[in-house]
Amino acid sequence: MNNGAFFFQGNNLLLPADIPDTQMDRAIPLDFVKEFDKIECEKPDIFEIPAVEGGITCVSLSPGPLPAGLRAVPVRQGLSLLDAGLAEGAPSIAYTQNPSTGRLLRAFHIAQWRRESRFCGSCGAQNTDAPGEPARLCPVCGRQEFPRISPAVITIIINDEDKALLAHNKKFIPCVYSLIAGFNEAGESLEATVVREIREEVNINVRDVRYIASQPWPFPNSLMLGFAARYASGTIRADGVEIEDARWFSRDALPKLPGTGSVSRCLIGRWIAGSL
Repeated sequence: MNNGAFFFQGNNLLLPADIPDTQMDRAIPLDFVKEFDKIECEKPDIFEIPAVEGGITCVSLSPGPLPAGLRAVPVRQGLSLLDAGLAEGAPSIAYTQNPSTGRLLRAFHIAQWRRESRFCGSCGAQNTDAPGEPARLCPVCGRQEFPRISPAVITIIINDEDKALLAHNKKFIPCVYSLIAGFNEAGESLEATVVREIREEVNINVRDVRYIASQPWPFPNSLMLGFAARYASGTIRADGVEIEDARWFSRDALPKLPGTGSVSRCLIGRWIAGSL
C-alpha cells in the first residue's frame, strides 16, 4: 500500500485539522489508522482499489467517536469546493472530471459498496474479496459481485425562445432550481429515459435529445449522464410527487442554482454561455 489513504466514516471523509475542505481530495497518511487503536471502535476495513493513476488506499470506519486531530466532512457538501472540472469562467468547456477528485469519488463509491456487500446476495454466506480487482466473491456458491453503478439521466430542456426549463424538486433546499433527472430502467435506451422522465415529471414532450457530458455521482451509486433536448409540445405541469414547481427561465432572470462541481451546473453554465 502507498503512504496516503482516504478515510471514510459513513458519508463523511475524515481530515486532519490542518487540511482545509478545499483540499479534501488529498490522501492523508495511512498512519492515522493507528489513532483508532486508542479508542473503542470496530476494526477498520483497509483496502486497496486498482486505478489507472495508481492504486488508491482506503480506510472505512464504523460509526463512532473520532480520535483527536481528525474531523468529519460530508463528501457531497465538499464537492462544491473542489475543482471538479467545471470551468465557471468558461462554461462552454465540456465537463471533464478532475483526476484527483475522480479518485476521491471512486474511493467513496467503493467504500460504501463494501459496507453493503459483506454477505452474498444469493446464499447469505459472508463474502471474501476477489483477488486483483474490486469485487466480492462468495466462498460457498461462487457468486461474484462488482460495485453497483446505477445510470441516471439529467437534461437541460430549451424552448424556441432560448429559455431553459428549471424545476424545484421536493428534496432540494428551498428556492433551488435544477434540471429534470431520473434513473434508467431495464430495457430502456438513455434517450428513451430522457423522454419518459420529462413527460412523467413535467408533462411535456421533447425532441433532438443529445448527449453532452457525464459525471460519477456516488450518492449512493449513480453515474449521471447529461443531455440537452428541445421542447416539442405540451404544457408544463409539475407532477407534485417529485417536482413541486417547474418553469421556463431566461438567462437574465435565473433562480438559485445547484452548487458548482455538478454536471447539472455544467449544463446550465453551457446554456448561459450559449454553447449548447
